[in-house]
Amino acid sequence: MIDRLPVTDGFKELLEALTERPVGRRSIPLDANGHPVPPPYTILYPLDRSDDDNTLADNGKATIVDYQATFVSGPLVGIPDSRGGDEQAQWMADRGWKVVERPTDGSPGYTHALNVGAGVDCWRREAREAGGTDDPNDAIITSVIRYRLYLTKTA
Repeated sequence: MIDRLPVTDGFKELLEALTERPVGRRSIPLDANGHPVPPPYTILYPLDRSDDDNTLADNGKATIVDYQATFVSGPLVGIPDSRGGDEQAQWMADRGWKVVERPTDGSPGYTHALNVGAGVDCWRREAREAGGTDDPNDAIITSVIRYRLYLTKTA
């Protein structure tokens, strides 16, 4: 069995590196003092998990995990009447799509490394856009991507 927490931590770190913005697990990310950070940021939700890879040779060493990343735009700090916008939300989502980016030279693997824990390899990644939301009252617009990671034990 593959533990979920190291996978979630590694995926969170990858999203932070790609977006250059904080990522919270199931909640708004917090700063060093424990206060909510202003948008833009990402909220990462662990979703489904399956330990059956649907192969005839299933040896119990594979896991498939799903995540949802909600990319949140918002008003700019210190600028009155500013609002989160579609451009900001889409920019964040564009950065999130880099999770599944392949090398331009055709070599195998993915452009951006994903550390999912010792003895575990993520051999396949999928992403699909799942829409977004807007809340004119809060001046927040979001874009949502759902990811599926295929993991296997290497040790």
